[in-house]
Amino acid sequence: MSRVSIFSSPLLLGFDHVERMIERATKAGSEGYPPYNIEQTGENELRITLAVAGFSPADLAITVEDNQLVIRGKQTDDKERIYLHRGIAARQFQRSFVLADGIEVVRAELGNGLLHIDLHRPRPEPQVRNIAINMTDGGRADTLGVGGKPGTGRS
Repeated sequence: MSRVSIFSSPLLLGFDHVERMIERATKAGSEGYPPYNIEQTGENELRITLAVAGFSPADLAITVEDNQLVIRGKQTDDKERIYLHRGIAARQFQRSFVLADGIEVVRAELGNGLLHIDLHRPRPEPQVRNIAINMTDGGRADTLGVGGKPGTGRS
């Protein structure tokens, strides 16, 4: 059975690491908090969305360590409150994502209990480089220019 992937486009080279990361996360069901989505928002853009209801920006930390995006959250217990029923636990988490080479974290926004982290992979600039051709003739080396004329560099 063949698998269809949105990452198989030649324009998305380097995003295969993200695809493998998604597969690993799907298989590792024990680390399910916080739940997250990864979506493609443009040709070279991705967005990671984490459900972090109850966390404020002060409770969250986002860092990039080497090629790893790490999101940490820690809520503190309010010792002065007296709960008659406590169904919402103050918890902490750490979620890591391996980033492919060149992927940059553009921004992070928190709203309505969702943390959005936007990623961008710059399009590689085409590089054109001229290579000189050296010619050896009986111990003497000449550089061929354009058109094969020795040493002129012109056609």
